[in-house]
Amino acid sequence: MTNTQGAAPASAGHSVLVVPVPELETYVLERTRHYDDSFVSTDPAFVHAHITLLAPFLASPTSDDLRLVGKIAAAARAFDFVLEDVRLFAGGTIYLHPEPAEPFAALTAELSAVFPQCPPYDGLFEPVPHLTVDHVAGGVDLGSTRTSLAPHLPARCRADRISLQWYANHDCRVIAEWPLGG
Repeated sequence: MTNTQGAAPASAGHSVLVVPVPELETYVLERTRHYDDSFVSTDPAFVHAHITLLAPFLASPTSDDLRLVGKIAAAARAFDFVLEDVRLFAGGTIYLHPEPAEPFAALTAELSAVFPQCPPYDGLFEPVPHLTVDHVAGGVDLGSTRTSLAPHLPARCRADRISLQWYANHDCRVIAEWPLGG
């Protein structure tokens, strides 16, 4: 585990366990700026493009909690995946479906079993591995998003770590990271 910024504050915001996807950082960062510049991180370790494993996570994880995440990360192997399939959730979120999706689902299941007090998406939605790229409320649709993403796809990616990130207005940062496979 690399502790890059210390513990998360007990202020407004939430923590998230993610797999960073630096291959699409430029695109997702531009879309983040479009919607809300206050979520653009100044932390050089922070990757806006990610696939969520568990959110929200603990507001103030203990050292034992962090060790448990590290143990799960160490037991998982790094893996390659491709992002090419642009899809739309019923609520209007436009996303990229990873192939294969199963390793992400397995990590989410393991983390959920160890942290049952943190059901994925507060138990409101069934967790589906995805990388959010836009939303129809932003004046785009599936077709326009496919067109704007075309130069970036297919994105051949490598899942090599789990990142614990803090999300809050003007305070998005990495709390800790663990390499997959130890």
